[in-house]
Formats: sequence, structure tokens, C-alpha cells
Amino acid sequence: MFLSSTIDGSTPNGHQQVATPTNYARGFYGCGGKPTRILKSCKLHFSAVVVAFLNVQLPLTLGQLINVVSSLQPGIYCLQSIFIFSYITLLSVVGENCAIRMRTRLFQCLLEQDISFFDKHKTGELVNRLSGDVQDFKSSFKLVISQGLKSITQTIGCTISLFIISPQMTALVGVVVPVMIIIGTIIGSGLRQWSREAQSQVALSTAVADEALGNIRTVRAFAMEDKELSLYQQELEQARWFNQRLGYGIAGFQGLTNLAINGMVLLVITHGGLLLATNQITPGALMSFLVTTQTIQRSLANLSVLFGQIVRGMTAGSRVFEYIQLVHNIPVSDGHVIPSNELIGKVEFRNITFSYPSRPDQVVLNDFSLNLPPGQVTALCGLSGAGKSTVAALLERFYDPDIGSIYIDGCDLCTLDPCWIRGSVIGYINQEPVLFATSIMENIRYGRPSASDEEVYEAAKLAKCITLYVKFPAGYKTIVGERGVTLSGGQKQRVAIARALLKDPSILILDEATSALDTQSEKMVQEALDQVSHGRTVLVIAHRLSTIQDADNIAVIHEGKLKETGTHSTLLNKRGLYYELVRRQTLIDN
Repeated sequence: MFLSSTIDGSTPNGHQQVATPTNYARGFYGCGGKPTRILKSCKLHFSAVVVAFLNVQLPLTLGQLINVVSSLQPGIYCLQSIFIFSYITLLSVVGENCAIRMRTRLFQCLLEQDISFFDKHKTGELVNRLSGDVQDFKSSFKLVISQGLKSITQTIGCTISLFIISPQMTALVGVVVPVMIIIGTIIGSGLRQWSREAQSQVALSTAVADEALGNIRTVRAFAMEDKELSLYQQELEQARWFNQRLGYGIAGFQGLTNLAINGMVLLVITHGGLLLATNQITPGALMSFLVTTQTIQRSLANLSVLFGQIVRGMTAGSRVFEYIQLVHNIPVSDGHVIPSNELIGKVEFRNITFSYPSRPDQVVLNDFSLNLPPGQVTALCGLSGAGKSTVAALLERFYDPDIGSIYIDGCDLCTLDPCWIRGSVIGYINQEPVLFATSIMENIRYGRPSASDEEVYEAAKLAKCITLYVKFPAGYKTIVGERGVTLSGGQKQRVAIARALLKDPSILILDEATSALDTQSEKMVQEALDQVSHGRTVLVIAHRLSTIQDADNIAVIHEGKLKETGTHSTLLNKRGLYYELVRRQTLIDN
């Protein structure tokens, strides 16, 4: 045929085709006389034209597509930037708000805890939970949300895709993954315990540093800098060991997790090959399944890396919430209030037995009873450790007695509002008053924050603080430093007296208020105390018996029991325990 010949007219076998009219007609019309050559030739040319047209249009279309994408790119980039900004900002705001609420709630719970709680815990440990543990929890929270949420979402979505692609292979993966999760949970429980031990040790080292820095004058006075440094280093070494052990555990967990994930992929490939060999799955579906499995693998790998941070965050959070969930036995407020015009200040201790919660086996007060007549000065004396300061602590309701009750004007102390008692009824001045790192005026106003400057000046005048106003250039605005370190013992004591007097208490507790002072300071403070004691129910606890000779009543306590009561002269005439105490101090002859 004509179409089977070459361009030069030769046939495929190499013979020359002769263009006779017969042959020409036969080739033109084909077999049977149909014009097939013309039709095929037209189709060929038409296809060529279409291909050429498409070849021309393809770059144009591609260019238009690029133009469309390019026109959309600025908007997409701006939208992406907006969402990134919103996402990071929202995460930062949520994290900081969460940390603030945790710190506020934890600090509130610590302030409301019983005094016995602080007998068992160091300040540095509590501060570490307020700062370090909350910070660790916040960092873990932000990291887990930013990266963990993405990995978890991706894993869930890919798992759904796996089920759509091959339910049979997904079921196999669904059997393996829960086993991995159970094993991981068991290992994670042990790692959380290690993390708790490590963070507890860090808190202990912080407490050691806090105690040394808080008592730096004592450390310096005894040249114990090297010893404190050595002790701190020992605690740090212990903390390092705990943290290294935790690091080894997390590293092992991540290694095992990676091995398990790769093993799961190998299992999928093996099982998928068997399904492919039996025509139960198509090659494309197997490829899609493997790609999706690898995506899950990467997501799980990211989660395993985050696991260490998750462990630290969960441990820190549990340490914080451990204190937040503590229940205190003595409420900070709530209870009965005696009207001010009915309050006379009569105090009764009835059959009190008490042991400190930190030393439950040591009885401090044993069937102790004592009456404090209203408007009179009652002195309590005895040997060291007899329980004198414990009586004051119980009256302040720092603790509740194990047996017996305390009454104020016939009302059980446990039924009265502790906030009202401490804020309005009782003024407490102890041997070592603690001042805050602010001005003298603000330290005095701490007794009643709503007091005016004139009321503060009046309380300072009663406490004989006028010399402080004259001595310091800034007067009552002088900053006293941490714990009032820039003031002498007598100066601090007078500020503490003014602070207690500012709330005009009906009951005044003086717990060895002058025992740590020199003679001159003691005289000034004692004059101030004598002046402010008139008309109040006063409980004086003293070692120096010379300061209580003029008391209306003197009570002698020994080994937690009330032994003697009476005036100074009466007790001397009895020649009992009080007489012996006086004789030891003044060397009275028998």
C-alpha cells in the first residue's frame, strides 16, 4: 500500500514501487475503494495541530497558574504570619496566666497552713516550689501544647487514614501499639518517681543555700563559709546524681521507643508483603500505608523526645498541687466575734495537754490550768523547756491543744474567729521580733494597715520610738533592711511594741520581750511596756525574774504543769520552786 512505502517510493523490503496509474489509484482509495488515506492523513495533521496548540498553551497556562499562585502567596504568607503570631501569643498568655494562678493559689495555701506545717518544712523548699516547680510546669505546658498537640493530632489523623487504606493491617498495628503504650506507662511511672526524687533534692539544696544566706551574719561570725559551701556542694552532688539517673532513664526510654517504632514499621512491611503476594492489597495502597506509618513514626518519635519534658512537668505540677490540696486544721478566719463593747479580756486555760505535731511523743503541757484576770499582769516563769512559750503559742492559736480548752470571756477559743483574735484582740511581742525590709512607719502600720499616719505616730510615741525619729535623717521613713538588720535589738523591739499597740489589743503577750537586750535598752523597753500594760490583760513570759516582781500574779510552771501561783513576796515566803529560781539568779542565802 501507499502508506506502507517509504518517502522515496521504495517498499519496506527495498524494492522500488512503480507509480503506475493503477498502483496510484489502489493506494489512494485503498482496498475496496474507500478513501482511508485521506481520512488518516487529516487525522494525523489535526492531531499534530492540536499537540502544537497545546504545547503552545501549556507554558501560557502554567504561567497563568503561577501568576494566580503568586497573586495568592502574599495573602497566604500574611495569613500564616497572623496565625503564627496569634498562636504563639495565645500560648504565651495562657502559659503565663496559668503560672500566675498556680503561684497565687500555692502562696495562698501556704499562708493558710497551720504553724505545724512550717515546723516540718524549710523556707527554701517552699520557695523552690513557688518558683522552680511552677516554672518547670509552665515550660513543659507550653512545649507540650506547641509540639505535642501537633504530633498527637497528626497521629490521630494518620491512624484514621490507615484504617481507611487497610483495616486488616491497621488492626495489626492496633494490637502492637497498646502493648507499647502499656510498657511505656510502666516505665514512665518509674521515671516520674525518679524525677520527683531529683526535684526534691534540688529543693533541699535550695533550702540549704537559703538558710545559709538568711543567717549570713551567724555564718560570718563563726567563719563557717567553707563548711556551708561544702554542705551546699554535697547537696548539689546528690542532686546531680539523681538528675543523671533520670537522664539515663529517659535516654533508655527514648531508645526503646525508637526500637519499638522501627519494629512496628518492619512488621507492617512484612505483613504488607504477604498481603500483596496474595492480592489482598494493591501496591499503591501498601505504599500509602507505609508512608502514613512513617508519618506516625515521626510523630511518635517527637513525642518520645518530649517525654522527658513531660515527666519533669508532671512531677513539678504534682509537687505544686500536693501543697495546694493540703487541708489545714486551724482556719485562718471564720468564727464567732465578741463585740468590742463586751470584750473584757478574761483568759482561762483549762486542763490543757499538748504535744507539738513534730514531736508527738514529747508532752509539753500536762493537765495545765491557768487564769489570766482581766486588766492584770500575770507573769509566767520557769526553767527552759518548761512550756512557757507554748502557753503563748496556744493563746495565739498557732496550735490547738490535744486535750482541754482555752476560753476568752467564757467563749471557747476554737469557736472564735482566729483572724479577729490575732488582728484585734491579742498583741504579741516575742524575744526576736522580725521586721520587714521596708520603712519604720510601714513596719509599725503592719499592725493595722488602715491606720493613719497620726495613729502610727501615736503608737510610736507610746513605744518610745521618738529616738528613732530623731536619730535617723529619714525619720520613720528609714528603710530597716531585711529582718530589720540595720536596727539594734532595742530599736527593733520598740518598733515591734508600736506595731502591736497600733491595733489597741485587749490582751498583750510579752514573750521574753527584754531578755536579749542590754541594760539600757531593757530599761527603755521595760518603761514602754509598763506604760502600755495598764488596763490590758497581760501575759509576761520572762527568764529575768527581776522584771516580773511587780506583776499582779506570778505563775511557776515546771515540766508542763502549774506548780505555784501568787505574788512575788508570797512565793518567796513559800520557799518553793519560785524561791529556788530567784535564789539561783540573785544568790539569795537560804
